[in-house]
Amino acid sequence: MEDYVLSVRAVRSGVFVAEVGPSKFLVVPAGQSPTPAHAITQAAWYKVVRAAAAWQNHQGEPRGDLLFIVHGYNMNVDDVMQRHRRLKEDLLALGFKGVIVSFDWPSDDKTLAYLPDRHRAKETAFRLVSDGIAYLSAEQTPACTINIHVLGHSTGAYVIREAFDDADDKQLANMSWNVSQVLFAAGDISADSMATGDSETESLYRHCIRLTNYSSRYDQALDLSNVKRLGISPRVGRVGLPGAAPPKAVNVDCTAYYEKLADAGTGIAAQDQPNGFPGIPSHSWYFGNKTFTRDLFGVLIGEDRTLIPTRQVLPDGWIVLEKP
Repeated sequence: MEDYVLSVRAVRSGVFVAEVGPSKFLVVPAGQSPTPAHAITQAAWYKVVRAAAAWQNHQGEPRGDLLFIVHGYNMNVDDVMQRHRRLKEDLLALGFKGVIVSFDWPSDDKTLAYLPDRHRAKETAFRLVSDGIAYLSAEQTPACTINIHVLGHSTGAYVIREAFDDADDKQLANMSWNVSQVLFAAGDISADSMATGDSETESLYRHCIRLTNYSSRYDQALDLSNVKRLGISPRVGRVGLPGAAPPKAVNVDCTAYYEKLADAGTGIAAQDQPNGFPGIPSHSWYFGNKTFTRDLFGVLIGEDRTLIPTRQVLPDGWIVLEKP
């Protein structure tokens, strides 16, 4: 099965590198790494992606779902595709009928490249909307409306936030664009910025129906030592959404679940993480994890936030992730 990628990496000597380049629209054969040779025309790419996103319900009515994945920092193209394919396989196994597309911004595969990566993330973020979301939204027809969703991991959350903000600032011709679900996992943006009325996230909330944030206080990549070292405020992927977040935003606290997952004595990892942990386990366990993927699937198909079977609602209303 082919994979779809919107790449904004530059090309050097026939390979993608960690520099900003023109948008390329890729159709990647199964099992292969993305290369510039996989690029097709923009118009042709939109056509095949729309076709892949479409499905019919039990009444034969046309439907569609498209999930953009936006990766984090310290990722090369092989890392991006590995996680893309892992999540795709797991979602399809649950019955997801739409298509998954990776937005591959020019991250470098170097741990110390955090700040340069963040600069490139900001520089290219707008194209997630201009060359992806907004165009596909404008191409929808009354006969088949495709629900567009966006999942950002780590710095990917920052890319999404900046993309939405830049799109409003630049006043895209198609100002009616919207997405259904925005999801952050281990989001590397300020928790305080997610409050109602904050100028950094007004556009984000304006253009989505629901925002779901997955957080864990065990996240070592977002822990306080890194926050203090970089001089940034606590991250939403670690401490969760603020109390002043708008009603359309929901936080799913994964702290207690990850504690059990990481405890070899529970045996949960063998069941829920059969392919092992990618990257920094406490930061990237979401990929290949069966409980998280089931929760994600529930969000994508529109299940009530309090009834998704991988969640427990505590007496104070706080939602936690749990193994069903």
